[in-house]
Amino acid sequence: MDNHKIALQILDGVGGKENISGLTHCFTRLRFVLKDESKASTDKVSSIEGVIQVVEASGQFQVVLGNKVEAIYDEIMPLLGTTETENDEQDKKVGIGTKILNVVTAIFTPTIPAIAASGMLKGILAVAALIGLNVYHVDIKTFNTYIILNAASDALFYFMPVILARSAAKVFKTNEYIAMTLGATLCYPTLVELMTGNKAVTLFGIGITKANYVSSVVPIIIAVFVLAYVEKFVKKIMPDVLKIIMVPTLSLLIMVPATLMIFGPIGIYIGNAVNWAYHYIMNLSPILLGAFVGGIWCVLVIFGAHRAIIPIGINDVAKTGRQNLLAFAGAANFSQAGAALGVFLKTKNKNLKTVAASATVTALFGITEPAIYGANLRLKKPMVYAVISGALGGALMGWGGSYGNAFANQGVLTIPVYASAGTKAFVCYILGCLIAFGGACILTVILGFNDLPSDAAPAEKNSSKTDQIEDNQGENPTKTIDEDLVADDCDLSVNSPVEGKTIPLAQVSDEVFASGVLGKGVAVQPTSGKILAPADATVSMIYPTLHAVGLILDSGIEMMIHIGIDTVKLNGKYFEKHVQDGDHLKKGQLLVSFDMQKIEQAGYDLTTTVVVTNSKNYAAIGSTNKNNVTNNDQLLYLLSNS
Repeated sequence: MDNHKIALQILDGVGGKENISGLTHCFTRLRFVLKDESKASTDKVSSIEGVIQVVEASGQFQVVLGNKVEAIYDEIMPLLGTTETENDEQDKKVGIGTKILNVVTAIFTPTIPAIAASGMLKGILAVAALIGLNVYHVDIKTFNTYIILNAASDALFYFMPVILARSAAKVFKTNEYIAMTLGATLCYPTLVELMTGNKAVTLFGIGITKANYVSSVVPIIIAVFVLAYVEKFVKKIMPDVLKIIMVPTLSLLIMVPATLMIFGPIGIYIGNAVNWAYHYIMNLSPILLGAFVGGIWCVLVIFGAHRAIIPIGINDVAKTGRQNLLAFAGAANFSQAGAALGVFLKTKNKNLKTVAASATVTALFGITEPAIYGANLRLKKPMVYAVISGALGGALMGWGGSYGNAFANQGVLTIPVYASAGTKAFVCYILGCLIAFGGACILTVILGFNDLPSDAAPAEKNSSKTDQIEDNQGENPTKTIDEDLVADDCDLSVNSPVEGKTIPLAQVSDEVFASGVLGKGVAVQPTSGKILAPADATVSMIYPTLHAVGLILDSGIEMMIHIGIDTVKLNGKYFEKHVQDGDHLKKGQLLVSFDMQKIEQAGYDLTTTVVVTNSKNYAAIGSTNKNNVTNNDQLLYLLSNS
């Protein structure tokens, strides 16, 4: 499937362009801020070709796509057209912490490629300088070529206020060029000389706080935030005939003094306070800080929360020319690669082995989401091994004083960035990465995990003589096969999660399920208010209203069990859950119980649909024609694609 079609399907899955309040992307995932989250279908988006995983966290609907994310993003943006993305009532429900995290993510995400490029260039120059000095006994730092390339690697950080002004202006919806002019003012050589000189500085006769805003991060973000409100106010009071000239003029006349007198110093103090806290912990125990970041970094990646602490590393490089945050985070990345390699070596499942192999390679180059979602988090135990190993590697780096001379994505290509720290620090960095990688791999292989089945078990014979099978590839795919052919031809079977009377999916009164758009399956009119696990499985999602459960069976089948029609309106009333998201279940384990009598008295249809949400992965899906089923009866038969 081409990227344009994937973009259209994702857009449809999140509820259409009218439901999108904001959209950004990072290295591997699209990050949607939705106006109404109930309009988005996790299962629908998860089943789209190319989608690795869907994560709902930090007020965002995150679609993990791996290396295709930028191409899909570029396809989606034109489709959004001029759709308004102003905050609405949905945004008011998001906590202040989540709002701040989303803003930080949106501001810094566009700068990451340039930051990574600068870091890579800095690493190449570091290696060249070491080789020149130690092998050829020549100091290449005096060469014009080195000076020019070094300027290219430092320019981003020197002019950080200008760079961040643009991305902040896009987030706060104000004039990008006025914002960039404000940022450039802070970096203007004459002003820098004035602010770093020995004499007092005044503005309109009023003394101002002296500070060097070159390479600063927080002041310009605060200034652009205020600029957005100043611009709106000036536009409101200014006659239309004067707006084109006077709005930008007054915006600058107001914001330059306000930034230098008020918001700039506040930003400097905030930035200094955050960095003080980080380095206080570092000075207190670098081993503890290294272990914490090395262990928890990839857990933060799952929720996108790692973006909140990235400015610490950026600010360190800008101010001191070095950072250790990403050194410790490098241990986390290598641990994910090691755990994925362990899964590759240990698993007997061919599909999982393929996923783990490719995820190992991408994690070694600094992109960990395929390893996290495709293998480690999916199997749970490898994720635990990675956290432990990453913490050990980070602790060693902290003990050795490892740091990098650039802000660079953590992977094999950026190892030279950490060479300038000195022999001990660099050796500890290398050993930390090896411990993280090797430890996670060895723990995964030796201690193991609950592997996915290597070969699907043949379906058990059912007492019925005929079963209805739906072939996914035809217009009218239903055909009748007898019981022996089911056992011979279909390599998977699933027991019924609920007891009751079976109903063809097409006869369900909910058009979405009846049309099969969510997947092939069958419905059951329950005679018992209990939903049991139809097989060994992992809970992919329990909806907050408890009316629906998503499962990923160990056999690879992805399933949704939807209890009743429109029962979402009950908001969980009369339902009780007995498991949590992410729990691994044994066959027959109780998932959800519900009060049938009270739900029916409330006027709701209890017809329960059981659909395979990744139906496209199977050549055929059939359902029993037994009129009544128990939890011990087979409900669905599946034929894998050959």
